[in-house]
Amino acid sequence: MKFNSLIPELTVSDIERTKHFYIDILQFKIEYERPENQFVFLSLEENQLMFEQENGNWSVGALEYPYGRGINFEMTVSSVEAIYERVLGAGIKPFREMQVNYYRNGDTNIVQKEFLVQDPDGYLLRFTE
Repeated sequence: MKFNSLIPELTVSDIERTKHFYIDILQFKIEYERPENQFVFLSLEENQLMFEQENGNWSVGALEYPYGRGINFEMTVSSVEAIYERVLGAGIKPFREMQVNYYRNGDTNIVQKEFLVQDPDGYLLRFTE
């Protein structure tokens, strides 16, 4: 496995609930985990995320829901529709419904089909194609 240059490690309140959301619903796969540390490293295509249940080792302040305020994690996937359908099928209301957005990049536009969803701790995930 090749590690990305940047791999966010997110503190979560319940590692099992996090694993259920990311593995069972979004279909990330486990690259490796350390159950004794309540840690898991997950990937989905070229996207990599690490999660560790809150233990005070990395805390710089009090955490309260929603975690990660002010940030969203954009992840490019091969089929944003498939992930969107799994989210809806699990009864989860997206933070932002599926839409096509245009983002100016110099003299051109980047076109992205995307939706946003919050994970169980409120981290905002933006899936794009």
